[in-house]
Amino acid sequence: MASPRRLGAPDAKNRTVLLDATERLMVEQGYAAVSSRRVAEAAGLKPQLVHYYFRTMDELFSAVFARSAERGIEIHTLALRAPQPLWALWRFSIDPAVTALTMEFIALANHRKRLRTAIGHYAERLRVDAARVIEELLTRYGVDPEEISAVVAITLMTSVSRVLIVEKSLDMNAGQTETFEFVESYLRKLEGEPCIDELEALMSMPFPNHPA
Repeated sequence: MASPRRLGAPDAKNRTVLLDATERLMVEQGYAAVSSRRVAEAAGLKPQLVHYYFRTMDELFSAVFARSAERGIEIHTLALRAPQPLWALWRFSIDPAVTALTMEFIALANHRKRLRTAIGHYAERLRVDAARVIEELLTRYGVDPEEISAVVAITLMTSVSRVLIVEKSLDMNAGQTETFEFVESYLRKLEGEPCIDELEALMSMPFPNHPA
């Protein structure tokens, strides 16, 4: 019986470069543009190195998602502990790069069941964790739970961003400005003006084991 093919070390520099290149292609050109040849070209490496570190393209996509999810969980946790948690969560949810990558993974997951399951578990974890903290916040801010529940609040914040990104890609503008203004006006009532410096510092965090 043949032994399984040996793969490159998970912490190797070239592996990280390949993950960076794949993510960049997904955001800039869409997941359908990602192939082993194009990833290698974008990374400045030889094509065979892609399959030295990843047996299949599914493994490569899964690794990119796992790294993105790791960073997302880390930022999400910090956002919930921030002085203005609702502002932090909102800015995280509307970050163009984060949202664009998320939408590409969702589109890709339609063709890959394993990835679809991973995305579902990840999104559910973020929503449950956020709802728990938001429930305490809304009580502290004196918001009647009959007016808006914690789970509805976090669902709206994370869903609106995705819809707006899709609409923007279709050159749809009607209602976008008004929607942003509505959400942010409500956040100002609860947490005041956002502290931009703190929010920018949060969103500029690099990936784990990834150079800034």
